[in-house]
Amino acid sequence: MLSIDPKTNTERENYKLLIGSIIPRPIAFVTSVSEDGTINGAPFSYFNVVSSNPPMISLSIQRRKGEMKDTARNILAKKEFVVHSVDGENLKDINETAASLRPDESEIERTELTLIESEMIGVPGIEESKVRMECILEKHFPLGEGEDITADLIIGRIVRFHIDERIYDKGKIDPVALGAMARLAGISYASIGEITEMIRPD
Repeated sequence: MLSIDPKTNTERENYKLLIGSIIPRPIAFVTSVSEDGTINGAPFSYFNVVSSNPPMISLSIQRRKGEMKDTARNILAKKEFVVHSVDGENLKDINETAASLRPDESEIERTELTLIESEMIGVPGIEESKVRMECILEKHFPLGEGEDITADLIIGRIVRFHIDERIYDKGKIDPVALGAMARLAGISYASIGEITEMIRPD
């Protein structure tokens, strides 16, 4: 087995090891609003659950050459954002939003996604997602040392769930009906595939 010291790797080399080994990764499609009212939409695969009481999720948003991305900047300014599930039906449109645009350009306008008003916050969501979570900023942690900040870890508290009735039954979400897509390495994605059930020991 190879033994690799991450300190001897470039950032890109460590990135390839991480995204190649930590798979599949759930995808969060995040909408946010800039100071001038531009609606930003972007997918992130450094995303997961933090807590169920209160319900909280995490996003790690990598910086480009030390510069904060639009999504992180918008969230810190407005303290609000919406997280959406990604499935096979909306993946193509959401992939389009990964384009690098100016802060005053909306990625949503490159797609056929439909904006929908939120109930608890001022940031709109998209109608085509089967799960939509309205969030407010709970915590922000810049990651890195000194002036060398490389990422922004965002903890969001969910203030409203929106669940498609077709995937919801008796308080649970049907994973097959949800059809969530996951991120692999490079340009590869994966669907749920075969599901294995196993009872946990007492």
